[in-house]
Amino acid sequence: MPKKEFSFKVISHYKKARLGKIQTTRGNIDTPAFMPVGTLGTVKGVFVDDLLKTGSQIILGNTYHLMLRPGTKILDKFNGLQNYMNWKKPILTDSGGFQIMSLSKFNKIDEKIGAIFNSHIDGKKIILSPEKSIKIQKSINSDILMVLDECPKLTNDKKIISKAIDTSTNWAKRCKVEFGNNKKKALFGIVQGGLFKDLREESLEKLMNISFDGYALGGLAVGESQSQMFETVAQITPKMPFNKPRYLMGVGTPSDILGAVNEGVDMFDCVMPTRSGRTGLAFTWDGKLNLKNSIYKNDKSPLDKKCVLKGLNNYSKSYLNHLIKTNELLASMIISLHNIYFYQQFMLEIRKSIKSRTFSKFYKKYIKFFN
Repeated sequence: MPKKEFSFKVISHYKKARLGKIQTTRGNIDTPAFMPVGTLGTVKGVFVDDLLKTGSQIILGNTYHLMLRPGTKILDKFNGLQNYMNWKKPILTDSGGFQIMSLSKFNKIDEKIGAIFNSHIDGKKIILSPEKSIKIQKSINSDILMVLDECPKLTNDKKIISKAIDTSTNWAKRCKVEFGNNKKKALFGIVQGGLFKDLREESLEKLMNISFDGYALGGLAVGESQSQMFETVAQITPKMPFNKPRYLMGVGTPSDILGAVNEGVDMFDCVMPTRSGRTGLAFTWDGKLNLKNSIYKNDKSPLDKKCVLKGLNNYSKSYLNHLIKTNELLASMIISLHNIYFYQQFMLEIRKSIKSRTFSKFYKKYIKFFN
């Protein structure tokens, strides 16, 4: 029996908010969807079996970091990251474009060659071209691949943003050629343009002329305010193809996600659940809890009564406060797993509210709740 081709369908919508389904050869993804980040082939501090129990249907890997370690030779031996890390569901890979910005002191940009890095590990010179990025993502055996783009830092200089769009468009064309014709996989374009409406529209139009399986919004969550991000998303999503997935990269807090869903975004990823877990910050239906705080020292109540995953609600806030204060690894493991579960439950409730046409009520209740 032939494997399914990649596809996306909007099942229903409420105003701009969309309920949809992505189909891949490794399983379906209900949208709006949140993707836990597994940069180096692991969602930090979380066993794969536990990750599955959270309801996560797709995770994110990183091309740049997996290129360095473990490298494509090892990934090829395992026929991809899924077998290597024992994750049998879909994987989306960032192209390495974000590292061009975040590791800018280690690299320079050459539009013809690509990004020229000095490894942040050992200083070794590395060239990441659009073609090489796609080849690495094929070695990772990603289900959804991203084009290599130049993601500029937050700036008011339109010339810098415009030049990045030109470079990114050129690289997107080259990525499309290298990707070839594979209907079982998907290649997403990445819309740049900073906070400039006209540049966002220019970038999108150029990418739509190339034609991709989905479209991401890059260059946000890089230091702008939440209101600026929402305004930018609201301006560009109505012009994005209705029948293709829309992905807001690197976002974010529950309220960030909720606000973007309100503007028609379908996919999200962020390190927030696990990074917060490692610092003792928990997301619950009662709001954010900083479990380092001494007010929890004698608190016998569970972390979140509504969290039924793996008996996590059997641990008291007092016990978690103790683990954090004594630098025990178990604290970050418990809170990270809880946070991912909360995020997936939050997405589930968003999907339910769109389906039942009660999204406006849910939005009003929670849009400021986690700020």
